[in-house]
Amino acid sequence: MSVRSACVPMFAMLAFSISAQAAPSAYSNLVVFGDSLSDAGQFPDVGGPLGASLRFTNRVGPTYQPGNGEVIGPTSVMLLGSRLGFSAQTLGPSTSPTNAVLGLPDGNNWAVGGYRTDQIYDSITAENGSVVSVSGITLRQRDGYLVELAEQGARIDPDTLFYLSGGGNDFLQGLITSPATAAASADQLAASVSALQQAGGQYFMVWLLPDLGLTPDINGTAQQSGASLLSNVFNTELVARLSMIEANIIPLNVPLLLNEVLADPATYGLAADQDLTGTCFDDCDNPSTTYGLNGTTPDPTRLLYNDSVHPTSTGQRLIADYAYSLLAAPWELTLLPEMAYGSLTGHQRQLQAEWASDRYRWQAIGQWRGFISPGGFRQDLDSQSASTDGNNDGYSLDLGGSYRVNKSWRLGIAAGLYRQTLETGASDSEYDLRSYFATAFAQYQQGRWWADLSLSGGYLDYNDLQRTFSLGPAERSEKGDTRGQLWAAGGRLGFDLATPQGAWHLSPYISADYARIEVDGYLEQSQRSTALAVDDQTRRSRRLGAGVEGQAVLGAATQLFLDVAREKEFEDNAADLALSQRAVPTLRYTLAGYRPSDRLDRVSLGVRQQLSEDLSLRANYSYSKAREGDSQQAVGLSLAWQW
Repeated sequence: MSVRSACVPMFAMLAFSISAQAAPSAYSNLVVFGDSLSDAGQFPDVGGPLGASLRFTNRVGPTYQPGNGEVIGPTSVMLLGSRLGFSAQTLGPSTSPTNAVLGLPDGNNWAVGGYRTDQIYDSITAENGSVVSVSGITLRQRDGYLVELAEQGARIDPDTLFYLSGGGNDFLQGLITSPATAAASADQLAASVSALQQAGGQYFMVWLLPDLGLTPDINGTAQQSGASLLSNVFNTELVARLSMIEANIIPLNVPLLLNEVLADPATYGLAADQDLTGTCFDDCDNPSTTYGLNGTTPDPTRLLYNDSVHPTSTGQRLIADYAYSLLAAPWELTLLPEMAYGSLTGHQRQLQAEWASDRYRWQAIGQWRGFISPGGFRQDLDSQSASTDGNNDGYSLDLGGSYRVNKSWRLGIAAGLYRQTLETGASDSEYDLRSYFATAFAQYQQGRWWADLSLSGGYLDYNDLQRTFSLGPAERSEKGDTRGQLWAAGGRLGFDLATPQGAWHLSPYISADYARIEVDGYLEQSQRSTALAVDDQTRRSRRLGAGVEGQAVLGAATQLFLDVAREKEFEDNAADLALSQRAVPTLRYTLAGYRPSDRLDRVSLGVRQQLSEDLSLRANYSYSKAREGDSQQAVGLSLAWQW
């Protein structure tokens, strides 16, 4: 058996260990730079199976011991990348000597254990800048990322997500000894982001440095307070420098996240009876006597640190889930205007059904006709590259009246109350909306020609917004509420192929509709690492359509009606949502979200029963489906009377 074929099971095992259901992703690639916190396996793992790579976390078990054929688990960025749908090869190391020997392709993770911020910068910008070495012996080197791109005549795809961590080794290797040197190292890490941005990068996720004073390496020593102080100086300077770069930079506030976890360890699967910042699983001065590698019940998942500075698999999962929650937020939150749009179209469809049911059966001149129409609806939103799927269920009440002015014109007003709940995302986030509509309409019919015109306004009350996501074994919800408003105008012009007095009618028609929906920005209510400040959103719709409306009289008191149409949407660009984290307000970034379909097919059908001379009952069903798979269906029942 060849060395390469012997390694296949090991690579399959690693791929299985990081596998996850592929989720929406607005990003074409994930490219990583940094240190051991992100290293995907640049170094050989001498204690693992043949061909294994070293990562700076615990082995997958069950013994967790070297020499037993157990690989080391994935780092947080590998877990994140898997959730974003990237392959194990893409998430693999860039400069692995093991891959070179085995003839395996390189990945896009350029992070190398031990790198300082200046070496991270070189791995991006310098010739021979990516170096993997042990004790001064170079195992492999290659040109930095941007150098290789230039050599290939390639450019950065603007939809690439860059992920950076760094700064810890500047402390551990003695470069940071004062606030000035801490700030200088932060500037160096920001320079890496700047170099990528100047080359065309637009999207970045950057770690804030964990509090080194709360790691087993330093916690409880005389250096603890100084390390904590300098960690904070580093982060303050890093955020300040990053805010000057014109890019979408998402800060990973890892120090705040870990503080939240340490305040309630049991919720996140950690042992509440252990000193989680003073002990580790293995390779520190004070390994846990209970859950450590040589403890009574070895279990790294109950501890936060694998060694003196690196997280266990539990810590890696928490950080990955945190990062994913930030990236996934716009995929859910840009559905808020779509909820309102669904309510608006539901209101419009109910009015159109009301009009179609009594076309050519208007009340007498000078009389009023009123109606009340309860209903229910369901909106199914399919997953896209930058939005999640979701189910939007609700109920409605429409009521109104019309006055016949003369033989050809009828004027009216209507009101609508709609309430709905959207469930979306991997953890079933819930967003509630109450919509209040007022519509004025005018109808015309003369001979075979007819027309409907409407103007609507609406008030939107998003009174219970719960964005829910996983954090390790736990779930967390960030809550908020906001308001909004909308207005819309629409018209249809049709021509009846039959005579107005006939028993059946078939009317081709054209339609035009415009809507503008505004959702106010809001703050999620907590001050945690995951809480967001959400900017205003505006959703516009410009539609042209063509359809056929038909009616058939079945006896003196019963009428069937049908409406089939196709509409073209001209406002079909993806929504962009500006966000910031409440704990890091100066870094504001804009991410892509939901994209409306450019085409919609719809059908409505119903029956109208005349109960008495002045009283009628209508029932209707409508269904619409977009090209990309989004759909909406509704049922309604209406009682109408004349006076």
